[in-house]
Amino acid sequence: MRTRIKICGITRAQDARAAAELGADAIGLVFYSPSPRNVSLAQARAIVAELPPFVTVVGLFVDPSRDQVEAVLRACTINLLQFHGDEAPDFCGGFGLPYIKAARVRADADLVQYLSSYRAAQGWLLDAYHDRLYGGTGASFDWNLIPQGLARPVILSGGLTPGNVGAAVRRVRPWAVDVSSGVEATKGIKDAAKIAAFIVGVKNESA
Repeated sequence: MRTRIKICGITRAQDARAAAELGADAIGLVFYSPSPRNVSLAQARAIVAELPPFVTVVGLFVDPSRDQVEAVLRACTINLLQFHGDEAPDFCGGFGLPYIKAARVRADADLVQYLSSYRAAQGWLLDAYHDRLYGGTGASFDWNLIPQGLARPVILSGGLTPGNVGAAVRRVRPWAVDVSSGVEATKGIKDAAKIAAFIVGVKNESA
């Protein structure tokens, strides 16, 4: 099975183009103002306008209002929603688009129980736990905490880099991997060489 690749936290059109040209399946746009990778509606429109066909545009939100999500959807083309907060299942599925639900993994939490309410999600994104931050921390988690046979496709995130993504794919065999800080020069600015190395690392293990 080929492991899909999402490059998240894109803030510049040239980074989106580089990711697409190097073989990424999806790019992520962050609509969460506390994040250093947050983009405005104008930035999002400019990024989406530069993408070639067949690259999925994912809009990432953390406990947004309905108005916020709808404003983004009016402003630019989003193909898939990603929710990182405590959004209810009905909220996540209420925009006429497919969605993925993120869960922050820790040893003292029942991951299966938490995610069971989100069976309508197209996939479950598993990320490192942080008590204040929602993704993009650069921290990994113990992949042994991932239960076998989860009901939805797994998207692995959290501390992935060109150096460890091959091991991650071998160990977890996820449907997709999601990287942000691991392929950056500085926060929000991607490094094309790191993106290329990351994609090669994935492809070498999923060919």
